[in-house]
Amino acid sequence: MKRSFVILLGILLFPFAAQAHGPTPQKGLESITINAPFKKVWDAVKEFGTIADWHPDVKESTGDGKHESGGVRTLTLHNGGQLTEELDYYSDKDHEYSYRLKKENIEAFPASSYSMEIQVKTGEAEGTSIVTMKSRFYRGDTGNTPPEKLNDEAAVKAVTAFLKNGLDGLKSKLEK
Repeated sequence: MKRSFVILLGILLFPFAAQAHGPTPQKGLESITINAPFKKVWDAVKEFGTIADWHPDVKESTGDGKHESGGVRTLTLHNGGQLTEELDYYSDKDHEYSYRLKKENIEAFPASSYSMEIQVKTGEAEGTSIVTMKSRFYRGDTGNTPPEKLNDEAAVKAVTAFLKNGLDGLKSKLEK
């Protein structure tokens, strides 16, 4: 009798437990080949605070000039919203850095948390470079029933567009 009660209780509670989970991390990965020498490409992206010089979604960017863990930049997007990001890792030798969202603004960008990496490598053809951007992120509303504008789909769409637009903007600027 006692065992039957435990089984019945488990069956009744299981549907609630299955629905009571938070968001799962999402991922984005984009690469582009740029017809420009490696040094020129790395020189364009290595200054953490100057992303507005090549990323079309960023109206303005300011940084503290630090190229090490803890360096900070603030982005002003074309929608007027601001995001603050902080460097986690920076390697001039490996031509890459990673950063994360330090201060979220889900009104400006529908992700509550993200980390991003950018890396520049020499391309296969002479005078070309490959730039890769990747991200790990969560939707803007991490509750169980997020509104449409802050759900997983909205976050994936926004982050994917940010990565693609950034790479396209960099290519456009450097291939002039």
